Amino acid sequence: MTEDILIAPSILAADFARLGEEIAAIDSGGADWIHCDVMDGHFVPNISFGADVIKAIRPLTKKLFDVHLMIAPTDPYLEAFAKAGADFITVHAEAGPHLDRSLQAIRSLGRKAGVSLCPSTPEAAIEYVLDRIDLVLLMTVNPGFGGQSFIGSQIEKIKRIRTMIGERPIRLEVDGGITRDNAAAVVAAGADTLVAGSAVFRGNSAADYAANIAAIRIAAEAGRVPHLQTSSAERMRVRDGGRIR
Repeated sequence: MTEDILIAPSILAADFARLGEEIAAIDSGGADWIHCDVMDGHFVPNISFGADVIKAIRPLTKKLFDVHLMIAPTDPYLEAFAKAGADFITVHAEAGPHLDRSLQAIRSLGRKAGVSLCPSTPEAAIEYVLDRIDLVLLMTVNPGFGGQSFIGSQIEKIKRIRTMIGERPIRLEVDGGITRDNAAAVVAAGADTLVAGSAVFRGNSAADYAANIAAIRIAAEAGRVPHLQTSSAERMRVRDGGRIR
């Protein structure tokens, strides 16, 4: 049975003055996960939001919170994000010298662990931690800004990471410039989870967001390939409301 393609809208592109309404709109509009981009103004140029905002919005949806930490250092803040309601906590391989230790810390907090790679970081950076992670997040833009264009050279990198993952139960997520126009190619290369910000929050109504999510999903399904396999139990575990505790 082929694995479900998951769509994880990034709330970085939402209207922060109406953040609760925006989350409700993507929740009802077909989002599988809620992607939370945390930026510190140090590891990346911009500052977004922290654990307190995630804690405030956590009661608004039962969808899984996919928290992407674009911060350095990460370890001092992992517990705060876990307590705030993160289900997945993803750290950058480039953010600190002890990636294995960071992943152990996330697991010890009872959360799923992810590693993110910037476009210029080779996939070899995750070779020795594959058995400690639940998710690889490949950046297809340079992190720090929304609305950037997809870097086409990353398609081959997606393929190489899919090969590295093999039969391990690790999701391969892609973030950066994802639209209905490139979703099929990204999935065909091996991704199973797509983060989209600007392409989802285009328009001004819940109906617009639902249509945008549906369009990305239809395009992504067109790129589905047989090598994405999983059990029905795993599929159910990560679907709507499948928060992991």
